[in-house]
Amino acid sequence: MAGNRTFTMIKPDAVRNGHIGAILNKICEGGFRIVAMKYTKLTAEKAGAFYAVHKERPFYQELVDFMSSGPIVAAVLEKDNAVEDFRKLIGATNPAEAEAGTIRALYATSIGENAVHGADSDENALIEGSFHFSQTEMF
Repeated sequence: MAGNRTFTMIKPDAVRNGHIGAILNKICEGGFRIVAMKYTKLTAEKAGAFYAVHKERPFYQELVDFMSSGPIVAAVLEKDNAVEDFRKLIGATNPAEAEAGTIRALYATSIGENAVHGADSDENALIEGSFHFSQTEMF
């Protein structure tokens, strides 16, 4: 059964390019309720821990460097079928392949600088949300 919460981050490129408000607006227009949200900056150590699942991949260090390069907006979102619906809203990782009107089609500049992160499963949404927020912050 699909869960009703997901996790997202507005990445440093989108923050740097002034797209926080527009992205949050798209999220709200998509029927999501923001349960928890914070503007923060990841250290290289925190970014490395968050993306530890990719540690053996060739792009890991570049990803860590990018995600710690500037502020992000972390958020827990709520909606029925949250993970799947949010993945549709953000679009394909490669903005050139993202469906028109999706967040990445509108605001991403490349595969690496793709504006937003979205959890890929209910399990990861819980893990990722808990990485950034305490349980009391999410309720």
